Amino acid sequence: MPDITTVVLGASTNPARYAFLATQRLQEHGFTAIPIGIKEGKIGETDIVVGRPALENIHTVTLYLNPMRQKEYYDYILELQPKRIIFNPGTENNELIELAKTHNIETIEACTLVMLSIGNYANSPVNGKQKEK
Repeated sequence: MPDITTVVLGASTNPARYAFLATQRLQEHGFTAIPIGIKEGKIGETDIVVGRPALENIHTVTLYLNPMRQKEYYDYILELQPKRIIFNPGTENNELIELAKTHNIETIEACTLVMLSIGNYANSPVNGKQKEK
């Protein structure tokens, strides 16, 4: 299996939140998940990281923040230099999509949980519906 380290941006300790479920499911499927949120806590045995840690070799950033909340993370996301950004339902953001394109980062409007359930999460570069503009 390829190394697909994933930042889950918008992580929460609430088990009903999709970011919580995505972190768990990524790990269950053998992927490294780094949950980043605004409050400390745990998802299973994994600590939620608060802030903007320096990370390397990030393959994917999967977003669980609405577009207005994403703005404060634009620079951070681009600094991570991911290969792709997944815009989960409700997180679609044309401004960030255009920024990502200028940095040669693939953008996908898809659901991380669905991608994992149907087995195409690791099929990079294109998974789900790619946003073309």
